Amino acid sequence: MTGLLLGPLLRYVDGSSATVWVETSRPGTAEVRCADGSGGTARTFRIAGHHYALVEVTGLTPGTATPYEVFLDRARVWPPAENAEDGALASLPPSVIDTPGAGDGVRVAFGSCRWASPPAGEDDPVGPDALHGLAARIAADPGGERPDVLLLLGDQVYADETSDATRAYLAARRDLSDAPGDQVADYEEYTRLYYESWLDPQVRWLLSTVPTCMVFDDHDVIDDWNTSASWVADMRATSWWGERVRSGLMSYWVYQHLGNLSPRELAADPLYASVRELPDGTDALRAFAAGAEADTASVRWSYRRDFGRVRLLMVDTRAARVLTEGERAMLDPAEAAWLRAQALDGRGGYDHLLIGTSLPWLLPHLVHDVEGWSSVLARGDKGPRWARFGEWLRRAADLEHWAAFPESFGELAELIAEAGTGPDAPATVCVLSGDVHHAYAAEPSWGAGGQGRGPDARVMQLTCSPVHNSIPLSIRLGFRFGWSAVARGIGRVFARHGRSGQPPVTWRKTGGPWFGNQLMTLTMRGRSAVLRLEHARAVAGPAPGTDAGRPGAGPGAGPGVRLKTVTETGLSR
Repeated sequence: MTGLLLGPLLRYVDGSSATVWVETSRPGTAEVRCADGSGGTARTFRIAGHHYALVEVTGLTPGTATPYEVFLDRARVWPPAENAEDGALASLPPSVIDTPGAGDGVRVAFGSCRWASPPAGEDDPVGPDALHGLAARIAADPGGERPDVLLLLGDQVYADETSDATRAYLAARRDLSDAPGDQVADYEEYTRLYYESWLDPQVRWLLSTVPTCMVFDDHDVIDDWNTSASWVADMRATSWWGERVRSGLMSYWVYQHLGNLSPRELAADPLYASVRELPDGTDALRAFAAGAEADTASVRWSYRRDFGRVRLLMVDTRAARVLTEGERAMLDPAEAAWLRAQALDGRGGYDHLLIGTSLPWLLPHLVHDVEGWSSVLARGDKGPRWARFGEWLRRAADLEHWAAFPESFGELAELIAEAGTGPDAPATVCVLSGDVHHAYAAEPSWGAGGQGRGPDARVMQLTCSPVHNSIPLSIRLGFRFGWSAVARGIGRVFARHGRSGQPPVTWRKTGGPWFGNQLMTLTMRGRSAVLRLEHARAVAGPAPGTDAGRPGAGPGAGPGVRLKTVTETGLSR
């Protein structure tokens, strides 16, 4: 009998269709049946001994929440039976496909940086998981508030920071004294990371009932991935990097990227067609990943989603970089042209523009200036000794955000100003980011000293991380200081030494910094937008909506997790 190994994950959803992703134990036919008679089927495809299907569900009614079931070879596998081994899943409300209706508002939750939670009953060294809190709230009131989409803005898995359980698994496969040691080495080991993260009962149920959009950041492959040309050369000189990066891109394509695409985009994707037609798609996907690593312009990981009158542009700020010194850019020319075209296409057709980029555009001022300074040094403007120091500094201090690509920083500022100006301008343009293990809101001003005319739209940098990760004291102290007036003055010293000049925008922090496991939610209705930040908090007893009478049942069983509002504010002018 074909079993359900992982999923279902509800991915793309529009008014009448959806996609549901599953991993199965053997080849077969996956089917989604909805309570209203809609549904879809798909044959599995094979990658590296694993079997997957992405089922397109059609015939949905706009503005409805439709329970669904998953069948494999006509046997129901989701929701689990009452006597299933995992009683936590069997006790939860039905998974639903909630389709948007005409004129509905749009609620977008987002965050990044999530370590897998430990098994139930084990201490969690980094505190409660914000996704557990979101799952508990929805389970407690299935008909109440829920995100229309959950944006996971990078570091969905950590290939270079593995748990004790994963290290034991790796040690049983190979000698950890050989590189890459206790980091993952190949595709099979990547699958272990996704199992560890997405088989968590709370998260598994949440991902089955809330649509998700995803994009990678560095830890999905390795810390500081694609920092510089010399970094790439050093990694390619190792014996293990080739297999690691190919496996990282292969697993990302299967587990994350496919679900980002609409059915129309999937139908036009030659690689997706190939792996579905072949008895085994491993070689085709491996060749694709090798090409993507060798030539960043050969593949586009960025994508666009429209939710009514809200446009989301999810931007690849890792694999699309140009790293040659003197030509460095966050986005290669084709990617930059794509972003511009999508932002300006039919501007009167959207009220809010969301630019999802795992790395923040606007950083604390000291960090921004030091990143720009290091880029000048590493380019060689101050001579070879300073160049070596600049390269060492940006690797040691993770100085590889938009500020480390000054021309790209300015180009994004220009694009936002253009998209946000004129009679057809949206009400808001928000850059949504994660990565930096704290949350904040910042607002830019255009022109020298911020005195120039800015866009008509309200422009905001909204940064939220981590969802579930550690926040060392050094990070708390460093970022609190980084936002201070004193730090801003120190930053200008670095900028003057590097002759960086004034950036095209100035900015001020309007909220934060906030530290903790957290999620931000943007609720957009008409031309209004409201931002809410919530922290995950442990609560005594089982979380709301769980079956307290069943051991381990429901999200947060035992000590529960609840999301607590830290701040809520309107963003529209």
